[in-house]
Amino acid sequence: IYNNLVVISETELFNKKENAHYKNSFKLGTKIRDINKLEVGDYIVHNHHGIGRYTGITTLTKNGLKKDYLIIEYKDNDKLYIPVEKIELISKYSSNDGITPKISKLGGTEWAKTKMRIHKKLENIAAELLELYAKREATKGFAFLEDDENQMEFEKEFIYDDTTDQLKVTEEIKKDMEKETPMDRLLCGDVGYGKTEVAFRAMFKAVLSGKQVAYLCPTTILSNQHYHTAIDRFKSYPVNICLLNRFVSTKKVKQTLKDLKEGKVDIIIGTHRLLSDDVEFKNLGLLVIDEEQRFGVKHKEKIKQMRNDVDVLTLSATPIPRTLQMSMVGIRNLSLIETPPMDRFPVQTYVLEENDYIIKDAINKELMRNGQAFILYNRIEDMEVKKRALETLIPNAKIACAHGKMTKNELEVIMNDFVNKEYDVLLCTTIIETGIDIPSVNTLIIIDADRFGLSQLYQIRGRVGRSNKIAYAYLMYKKGKTLTDVAEKRLSVIKEFTELGSGFKIAARDLSIRGAGDSLGSEQAGFIDSVGIELYLKMLNEEVNKLKGIENKEEVTNDQPLIEVATSIDSKYTDEFDLKIEIHKKINEIDSYDKLVEVKKEFEDRFGNANQDILIYMYEEWFEKLAAKFDITKVKQDKDMITLTLPPTLSSKVNGELLFLEASSITTNFRFKMYHNSLIVTLMLKKLDRHFIYYLIEFMELLEKAIS
Repeated sequence: IYNNLVVISETELFNKKENAHYKNSFKLGTKIRDINKLEVGDYIVHNHHGIGRYTGITTLTKNGLKKDYLIIEYKDNDKLYIPVEKIELISKYSSNDGITPKISKLGGTEWAKTKMRIHKKLENIAAELLELYAKREATKGFAFLEDDENQMEFEKEFIYDDTTDQLKVTEEIKKDMEKETPMDRLLCGDVGYGKTEVAFRAMFKAVLSGKQVAYLCPTTILSNQHYHTAIDRFKSYPVNICLLNRFVSTKKVKQTLKDLKEGKVDIIIGTHRLLSDDVEFKNLGLLVIDEEQRFGVKHKEKIKQMRNDVDVLTLSATPIPRTLQMSMVGIRNLSLIETPPMDRFPVQTYVLEENDYIIKDAINKELMRNGQAFILYNRIEDMEVKKRALETLIPNAKIACAHGKMTKNELEVIMNDFVNKEYDVLLCTTIIETGIDIPSVNTLIIIDADRFGLSQLYQIRGRVGRSNKIAYAYLMYKKGKTLTDVAEKRLSVIKEFTELGSGFKIAARDLSIRGAGDSLGSEQAGFIDSVGIELYLKMLNEEVNKLKGIENKEEVTNDQPLIEVATSIDSKYTDEFDLKIEIHKKINEIDSYDKLVEVKKEFEDRFGNANQDILIYMYEEWFEKLAAKFDITKVKQDKDMITLTLPPTLSSKVNGELLFLEASSITTNFRFKMYHNSLIVTLMLKKLDRHFIYYLIEFMELLEKAIS
């Protein structure tokens, strides 16, 4: 109501909403790009031979076939040529910052002993992880009601079209909530990707089931923002939402705590104030934690107590290594939102020495397009001195200061004035790290960027680029300063990951730079360093599976492919080595006809028509996976014959008569022979030319039929 005028829109009159549509070129369903891009000079881990240095890719001719090999250099300059078909046996070495791994010796027993030693240590860790998991599984929680009309109506009121990922993760969360076992799910997605909306849907579901919800935020500003967003989002429903932070008056806090205890409050949004002893719930059912890594040790202990028998949803753009690690080994469920919002551009990121000319130029360019800028300066004691220097440097810019030591009123006034564009530049501390959403700010300058952690840099950079304008981030370090290896690595990673949806990749890289650290109170860094994080997680997964009674896949011990086909990627297709490796990795993932079609489609979309050699290479990879499925480790290729040795475990299950009848359509001759309980199958193919692989795949499918 304004001057006795009431404005009613068509939304209120006709319950009609206009959807804002997502328009972007992002391909739905594509996987995140490889966080471990292989470059010459990188340390790698080979499952069987240990740690070496990758020196490049080369093409060699073997039996008249052109084949690509990765070259790995080991101790005493020994070289190992790995066929690209076996690329799954290697991973990029990642561990704690500044760690230079010990290069392994080819052919020695040292690597096998190292793995054995770590396996023994992992048995205990896996047991502890499983105990933690079992306790949670054994705890009886609350099974929330299934969706009703109110839930569906609430979800329809969202003003944007849901992205595919939002719909997917919403369903995952709601299914978890409907189970009696308490939910413990990590929802990972970049800033502005719709995590809050997904959380609101889970919160509404909890309220409909008669439960209270606590929404825990790391900062006062963020809790305020979420409170106002929630008030607007839930306005069509009788949901009582309250706020608890240092900005709320003592009188209001007292009343809120009383109402919360009596069950009159449905949703409480607040900072760590929610973790105080005087906060009592009547019927808490769901705890939503925003950016868990921002809370201190004491707060995390309190959260741990709260989460025993309630459903927990943790939201994060860049989860901490420990959280991510627990999700990777299946102790916590993980949901990913990878689809970016419409019209979003990557932030253009520059790493450079502090430079007044560039600061002046960057601010002036932003002012010319009627925008605003953040300058992050994390030293409160001389912030006023910095402000005066900037005013001299850019006299046409109106500059304000903001930091955590200001009073509530001072901070509120400055932030409101900045939002209303009364200032052009905000010189501030890391208080902007979470919760500031000002679309007109599209230039960020970070002074002493080398002092910040990787995830923190990523969070801060997320404060810009929140509109349809291209944003710029300048990561500056002191002039003439020699950066430590750690700082250099962090800055290069943040510069490298500028594309949309990098939060999960940043977290995964952080996991590898910092090490998984203290997962359950026992220091693991030492032996993570000796094998690298990727192999460590794989081994931990295997130990967890073993204790769960899940059979681990037999590790491939053969470094050579079962059959020989041409695997060289023609330079006409692409002459970039990193792209060639990406192509080999994609082909290596083929394990079914559907996957083969998917990879072929992607290649043709990116590089043009796939030639016969690449198609045959794809089928060869599919054959390798089928052979591994049946434990076939010996295949002999000879002129017009293929001989397969079926292991004893498989031989007894084969229906020979059916296989003989079916196989006659693709062979001129077909023979069985038993040898030491193994079944030797010889195929005389009608055509043993470069296309024989197609017949071989047909035979493997017939074999599957004869077994089942």
